[in-house]
Amino acid sequence: GLVALGLMFLAGYGGIVSLAQMTVAACAGYLVAILGDSAISQISLHWPWWMAAPVAILVATLFGTLSGALSVRTEGIYTIMITLAIASAFYYLALQNYTIFNGFSGFNGIKPPVFLGVDWGQNLPFYYLTLACSALAYGAVIYVSRAPFGLALQGTRDNPRRMAALGFDVVAHRIAAYTFASFIAACAGVLLVWYQRQISPGTAGVGPVVDMLIIAVVGGLSRPIGPFIGALVYVLLRTFSLDMLEGVGLDGKRYQLLIGLGFLVIVLFSPDGLIGIWQRLRERYRKGSEAREAGMRIGGGSP
Repeated sequence: GLVALGLMFLAGYGGIVSLAQMTVAACAGYLVAILGDSAISQISLHWPWWMAAPVAILVATLFGTLSGALSVRTEGIYTIMITLAIASAFYYLALQNYTIFNGFSGFNGIKPPVFLGVDWGQNLPFYYLTLACSALAYGAVIYVSRAPFGLALQGTRDNPRRMAALGFDVVAHRIAAYTFASFIAACAGVLLVWYQRQISPGTAGVGPVVDMLIIAVVGGLSRPIGPFIGALVYVLLRTFSLDMLEGVGLDGKRYQLLIGLGFLVIVLFSPDGLIGIWQRLRERYRKGSEAREAGMRIGGGSP
């Protein structure tokens, strides 16, 4: 949800579809493993977590900003292709480099922090840690979208030439949007590696990159809550589709088939995802209520 939230911010408020958000998260996760503690002691530098995590977030945010600077002057399919190329390049770099990234095996035995006497790797503390980070990121996106920067970014989405004529630096606003989205993705990457306690090139593969796009689109790109709804639906489908497929005699490993069909159905019925469906149902209910009240007034009744 956090990774997709960064993508929603770029696409929903900036009109930028980036496929590099999961790559930024994986970059932060790798840096936590490299700078902090892991079972690959010959590579990990064994920094304390309060040094490794901030540096990982900072470097990953810088990486996302540079990726945005490379693609910010393009639009549409060209932005998608450039960010996909960056994601693929990082995947193959992690896969083939054994000196820094430990190649195909990646890192395992990564230790979550112990702070204030609490082991944040335990289920309940980690749940509340993730919930708090998600709530902070959600609130930050809401605040930024209503701030002058967010309003200007939405203006560059709707009419970049007019915004440039008004004196706004369109390129600078878009790069700043990449920085903000990359920071959210980097925080998610740190949480991800603490949760899984391992990271490998598959984390930054093309599959997870596309999954983030599906999650954001299914939930809806118009509201910050959309990515979290999309993530919930995705996880439920991935969890229970195995049993559903095996129940009808199909290979449970083909769960992506159900996810893909669900994605197609939602997009066909609502380009704005589940949020759009909910808004249309609410609007229909409101209009029905108004019509009933009007009919009762005309008939002399009372609501």
